[in-house]
Amino acid sequence: MSALYIVATPIGNLEDFSFRALRVLKEVDLILCEDTRVTKKILTYYKVDTPTLSYHQHSKLKKMEHIIDLLRKGRNLAMVSDAGTPGVNDPGNKLIEQIVASDELAVEIIPVPGASALICAASIAGFPMDRFVFMGFPPAKKKRQKFFEEVLNSKYPVIFYESTHRILKTLEKLNSLYAKHYSEFCQDSYLDVRETIQGSNKRIEIVVFRELTKRYETVYRGGFMQVIKELKNSSFKGEFVVIIGKLAKKVD
Repeated sequence: MSALYIVATPIGNLEDFSFRALRVLKEVDLILCEDTRVTKKILTYYKVDTPTLSYHQHSKLKKMEHIIDLLRKGRNLAMVSDAGTPGVNDPGNKLIEQIVASDELAVEIIPVPGASALICAASIAGFPMDRFVFMGFPPAKKKRQKFFEEVLNSKYPVIFYESTHRILKTLEKLNSLYAKHYSEFCQDSYLDVRETIQGSNKRIEIVVFRELTKRYETVYRGGFMQVIKELKNSSFKGEFVVIIGKLAKKVD
């Protein structure tokens, strides 16, 4: 029986790598990478010389068939994403789904856990995270409004990712929607709800994480407008993790 190892890689700090993950990457026959150039930097740092093959969201069906054929022949493979845990918000789950659905493949799928921006952010959110909803990246165009309404309507904290280019627009849109439809306390569409109802049991909480585990790691906490102002006054780049906490109830 062949094996497919799903190996988590560092989300920034290269020291966040397990001994087991490194051993697996050295022992397998081939490493499937979201971007071979990105993975090569990590492999070079740890002196891993295992061959690599690109596999990403734009890979054609022929590439997946080639990978499955390698597994069918008894090869042991590892799959990594550019950063974090494969299969969570990246194309890795498509390959896993295909393998699981097959009746003739004898492949053991083995997780090798490690870094995850999702869990990293949740661990230092600062409010109860025993239950939460993860929603990936907001849609770029269609269904964007619906996505934000689902975020604001959630009975549990919501975690999602956002890019440098969209983070401010996303936070401003969420604040506007919340002020307009979700709180009887707001008169101004860009009013900081948390500050307006301070001391009440109904409040808004938001935490935005930038460059987690990296040199310029920054955490912004507060109401929407407070965080928006801080972001506007700082030089920022990279991927963001956003957590929306307990919100005031929607007004019917």
